[in-house]
Amino acid sequence: MRRIPACIVTGIILIQLLFAGCGTETGELVAEIYLSRKVDSVLSLMTTEEKLGQMNLLTSDWDVTGPTMRDQYLEDIRAGRCGNIFNAHTVEYNRKLQEVAVEETRLGIPLMFGYDVIHGHRTIFPIPLAEACSWNLELMKRSSELSAKEAAASGLQWTFAPVMDLSRDPRWGRVSEGTGEDPYLGGLIAEARVKGFQGTDLSDPFTLAACVKHFAAYGAPEAGRDYHTVDMSEITFREFYLPPYRRGIEAGAVSVMASFNDLFGVPATASGFLLTDILRREMGFTGFVVSDYSGIEQLQDHGVAADRQHAGELALQAGLDMDMQSVIFAETLARSLEQGKISMGEIDAAVRRILRVKFQLGLFDDPYRYFSEEREAAVVFGEELMDHALVSARESVVLLKNEPAGDRKILPLTAPGSIAVIGPLADNQLDMLGSWHAAGDHTKVVTLLEGIRKRFTSSQIRYEQGCDFYSADRAGFSRALSLARNSDVVILAIGETQAQSGEAASRSIPDIPGIQEELAMELIATGTPVVVMIMAERPLSFPQLDERASAIFYAWHLGTRAGDALADILSGAYNPSGKLVMSIPRNAGQIPVYYNVKSTGRPADPGNKFTSKYLDVPNEPLYPFGFGLSYTDFEYGEIHLEDALIHMSDTLHLSIPVKNTGAYDGHEIVQLYVRDLVGSLTRPVKELKGFQKVFLSAGEQRTLHFTLTADDLKFIGKDLEYITEPGDFKVFVGPDSERLREAGFTLVQNTTGRN
Repeated sequence: MRRIPACIVTGIILIQLLFAGCGTETGELVAEIYLSRKVDSVLSLMTTEEKLGQMNLLTSDWDVTGPTMRDQYLEDIRAGRCGNIFNAHTVEYNRKLQEVAVEETRLGIPLMFGYDVIHGHRTIFPIPLAEACSWNLELMKRSSELSAKEAAASGLQWTFAPVMDLSRDPRWGRVSEGTGEDPYLGGLIAEARVKGFQGTDLSDPFTLAACVKHFAAYGAPEAGRDYHTVDMSEITFREFYLPPYRRGIEAGAVSVMASFNDLFGVPATASGFLLTDILRREMGFTGFVVSDYSGIEQLQDHGVAADRQHAGELALQAGLDMDMQSVIFAETLARSLEQGKISMGEIDAAVRRILRVKFQLGLFDDPYRYFSEEREAAVVFGEELMDHALVSARESVVLLKNEPAGDRKILPLTAPGSIAVIGPLADNQLDMLGSWHAAGDHTKVVTLLEGIRKRFTSSQIRYEQGCDFYSADRAGFSRALSLARNSDVVILAIGETQAQSGEAASRSIPDIPGIQEELAMELIATGTPVVVMIMAERPLSFPQLDERASAIFYAWHLGTRAGDALADILSGAYNPSGKLVMSIPRNAGQIPVYYNVKSTGRPADPGNKFTSKYLDVPNEPLYPFGFGLSYTDFEYGEIHLEDALIHMSDTLHLSIPVKNTGAYDGHEIVQLYVRDLVGSLTRPVKELKGFQKVFLSAGEQRTLHFTLTADDLKFIGKDLEYITEPGDFKVFVGPDSERLREAGFTLVQNTTGRN
């Protein structure tokens, strides 16, 4: 094994010491030079085969005893033909693989271990779409920090997250991994998650390298069918779909994953327009780009590559640096190089970007820094992780409906004598983890039934499943109905399994599966108050149930502490505060349905048939973006503008009083929207431009202050650049995207002499 020459390392260290007393900017420049020289010192020693090995990412296998590695792959590591591993996630096993790479290869370049740490690693937090409903950026950042801490303690250095795919289509199963339908909120969440995963210093062994994915517009497949083609204008792409990715890059993400889909007629994996022109030149991304699973090989199925070698050439030339699982780079690029179809400069650029991240992670300083079994035992399922799982789950739940049953609202429950817990998700550990639950342990999950038993200790708790998710077997109905009739209240848990959402889980009609809704209707007909818990990973349509039910929660798949969180909310120990980040459709025919639509030339008018509307349902969703109730009530006053006319260089200051008029303390998410009344291009009827999550005690009133600048009013113009146009605007403030106070202001060009 040939090590990196000590003289090279010593020389670089001397350069670092020489500039140690420089100012911040100079110090950063010197650090960059230092890092580049370290990378180049390794690159200069590598053979072509070893370089291609660094561009190769292979998966570990699993059997009943844990992770395993195919003999062929072990030999690839020894020969320097594999520089990165994913799906291996235990300290003991990963250390063994690292020993092969460091001790048995010519140069001893360490492996980098990646995994889909999407919403937790062993301790599982709510699915990202649910957690986005908290509108709590610090909470989401903390979730990513703790996910990184637990995953790093398990021998990982790299996560394939965050998912920044804006989506307006709940038919697409992977909405569960994203942030919903709004680019502004999605961008803020991207920043929070990247900073949470990566911290302030990637060499901190409690952090992970983040991977912004799936670049780009993966969340907009035609008909909501996963992997399907994406077809949209470049204006729409740049204005709505690109901003969350951009915000993640600006936050410092060191890797990006190319998406499976084609966009503008070219698969993202082979799109130089996306991976080089936009990602690197426009957005300034300096990290490496990895394909999705076998994404390079799939260029043949897309019909743009004649064979594997051609596919590899297209991907490399587009700006893709690492091949996940296709093994095409490792097997074909040397031949392409010999034939003059690619250059060594292109290979070196890719390898340089990968080595750079390995240096940033500290792997060259200590290849075993992530492999402490003592740390793994101390961190995994630790108290701070389990406590945060509860906090996050509570903030993610959305109360949709809470109507009176007799002389008071059903919720919160006040010490009922008997509770019937019914439904296929009521005592279900596995599905509470949700899709992409990494190495989550379902045996650690607190189910709804368990949580209720722990919380309502003075009540008689009885359980019936009632039905399952797939069959039409009603055999369990009679027992469930009998239980309901002999109980004071029913808690009904229905929805989707984790397998019915996520990747390759598109649904043409995203309703509540099977006969679960029939069970709900019959339970409601008993006259016993029923609290419906819809547990799913996408917005499901349920108009008939909504019409009949008095109390409905959107309870998602909440992770390890799901049952504790839901029991806290049912009892009133925690007042729900979540608000939707995706609109809930009335039926599949409305899809895509989203709040920031355009008015069209014939805005909907109930009195005029010849306007843009349906004959059978309203245009509006069943529940709109931003909607969510509390056990208390909030009253909004009028918007106050300091000035109704501002110049381009000015800041608009506005305020609004909000009062808690109910009997409970609670959080309210106050949302601010803007509408450009006349533009050079058609504009949405409203766009989210700010929000505040505030806590108000019962009876408390607070005046909230917001600001807007010309930058908040910009949009993509005809030349595909951001522009801000003077004119009249409306500003809206309220509890969701439909119930809004409004005011108007005018933006004017700066007068002479103004800056």
